[in-house]
Amino acid sequence: MFIQMYKERYMRFPEGKEKALTFSYDDGVKADKRLVELFNKYALKGTFNLNSDLFDIEGEWHGHMGEEESFRTFAQSGQEVALHGARHIFMTRVPLHMAAKEVSDNRAYMESKYNRIVNGMAYAYGDFNDDIVNVLRSLGVVYARTTKSTHTFEIPKDWLRLNPTCHHTEDCFSALADKFLGGKPSDSVKAREPWLFYVWGHSFEFDDNNNWDLMENFARRAGGRADIWYATNGEIYDYVKCYESLVFSYDGESVYNPSHADVWLEIRGKVYKIPAGGKLSFDK
Repeated sequence: MFIQMYKERYMRFPEGKEKALTFSYDDGVKADKRLVELFNKYALKGTFNLNSDLFDIEGEWHGHMGEEESFRTFAQSGQEVALHGARHIFMTRVPLHMAAKEVSDNRAYMESKYNRIVNGMAYAYGDFNDDIVNVLRSLGVVYARTTKSTHTFEIPKDWLRLNPTCHHTEDCFSALADKFLGGKPSDSVKAREPWLFYVWGHSFEFDDNNNWDLMENFARRAGGRADIWYATNGEIYDYVKCYESLVFSYDGESVYNPSHADVWLEIRGKVYKIPAGGKLSFDK
């Protein structure tokens, strides 16, 4: 063991898992119903980002669902619902107060309709700037997904500029899936940080490209594995924040968890569970 690993510690997901998988799909279209069914079939979890002023619009817009159809699809689905702007506008192309209204109207509707806190988001068109980020922060939004792929499994550091791993249509999706499913962080001597595979897209693209088998095959391979934590975007955000709230002693050999959730970490090759509100000392 390298001497520096004596003090290094690494976040682990629930039950000590090293890998997490999540999805983010936009717009609340009819094809989401099939995607929800597919996710639930293989016990996968993701986040569906909805526009609250585009229900029952005249004409087809990628098969946008009506209001009650959307509610029936997501309310008891086990999946997360999140914000995507009330009208799916380019928020940097309107006065800032109108961008703020786009988000606040969306959030007010979603929380009233679904009777839950809805504080995650995906930027419509991937369009944002620093002013928009500040607006989101002032409105209590805690994470917002961009459209910029990292092609890595890194844990996000800036949650209001949340870059996904990749879009499911990218050529690298298959190779990234193989790497994620076939390896793990602890295979490396040095780079042992946990892996997050974050896939995004639009479910209507599977209809447009006639390739539902792409997601079906991936879900079949990825689902039901003991080494992966399946979580929504919001669950991952919440867990990471709980981990980041850990309080360590001066010598780093004991830890207190002030958060509401149990947290796992690895130190010196051993995984520990730190209970919510609990304290423990590491084996030396």
